[in-house]
Amino acid sequence: RSYIHVRNPHRSKRHLLPQRMSPEPRMQIKVVKRSSSNTLYLRGSLNGKRIFESTGTSDPQRAEEYRAKREAQLWTESVYGKKAVVTFSHAVAAYVEAEPRSDATKAYLLRLLNYFGMTRLADINQTALDEAYKVVLRDGAQASPATKVRSVLTPLRSVLEFAAIRQWCDRPAFDKPRIPVGRTVYLRPEQVRRLIDNAAPHLKPLLVFLFGTGARMSEALELDWACVDLRGGRAVVWQKQGNERHIDLPPRVCASLASLPNRDGRVFRPVRARKSRNGQGREIGEAYSGNGRTSGGQIKSGWSVACRKAGLPGHMRVWTPVGQEKPKSVFVPDVTPHDARHTWASWQYCLHKDLMRLKADGGWGNITTVTRYAKVMPDAYRDEILEWLGIQ
Repeated sequence: RSYIHVRNPHRSKRHLLPQRMSPEPRMQIKVVKRSSSNTLYLRGSLNGKRIFESTGTSDPQRAEEYRAKREAQLWTESVYGKKAVVTFSHAVAAYVEAEPRSDATKAYLLRLLNYFGMTRLADINQTALDEAYKVVLRDGAQASPATKVRSVLTPLRSVLEFAAIRQWCDRPAFDKPRIPVGRTVYLRPEQVRRLIDNAAPHLKPLLVFLFGTGARMSEALELDWACVDLRGGRAVVWQKQGNERHIDLPPRVCASLASLPNRDGRVFRPVRARKSRNGQGREIGEAYSGNGRTSGGQIKSGWSVACRKAGLPGHMRVWTPVGQEKPKSVFVPDVTPHDARHTWASWQYCLHKDLMRLKADGGWGNITTVTRYAKVMPDAYRDEILEWLGIQ
């Protein structure tokens, strides 16, 4: 017991009286049924806070089990706060509802949700992350560091950062796998010319735009005609962080955009196969799927064919689909559509030798990233670069 000192008005001597402790939270939650639904609900109150939520089941026994578990959660929350009870499932739901997320992000979160589920945020530590690598990833713990970061660590950290801001958990602290620095892949002007010449007609303007501006794939595919000024040679794109970025359009890019038939909506649009009475047809879509990928998955097939026809390096991937006997093969080029951005950066440094200008024009957040493009493209290609860009 704890005690407090009080003074008796009739006596000068102090007496020790027991201090009254705070009453336990009053809780009364029952399983109820609504006339308009077979689903059972919880109704009640906790310290004056009204509780009314679905149990997600019409089975009385399961509803009672849900009530007992939920009552324990509410009790723990009332005593220790939300950090003690908020689960990964709850945090993911709030994270997705807070603002629009890309399809790729949702796919990563779904795999994490299937693993962590109702795990408390307070229980997700480095050990839990290491176990997630083993279960979530196809290659388990042997997956590449880049795959671990992209598919597990980054989306998990984003959710936990979101939850920490709302005081549902502590700020996450994880050991990030070290990603080895790879060779900077870029193409020479002649290789770019062959690649575009062998691309499908609807892909050529997009490829000219990527190599001529250094725009990211997501920036290019989301570009709207309202943000293009052909006369001024300028376009406004939006980075995935929501930042506005102005990019200059060289004469070659302006001429390519001017050849497009449409002048409203998305600038670059997909061409899909369509079945008709007369056989196989083609139709132009309104926009590429907004899956948020920047590596070029939206044009993967067309890019592969163009690279193979252009004689660019790569290898044949052969596999037998499940349930089939005949093997399939596809050409996998060593160069990806994102390497168009690397190519542009290498060309720009070859032209003006200014890293700070390259950082600003490319929309990079730090100068360290930009230094990888210094002295990559030999000066001997300067005139060819200017000719390809249409700069006299």
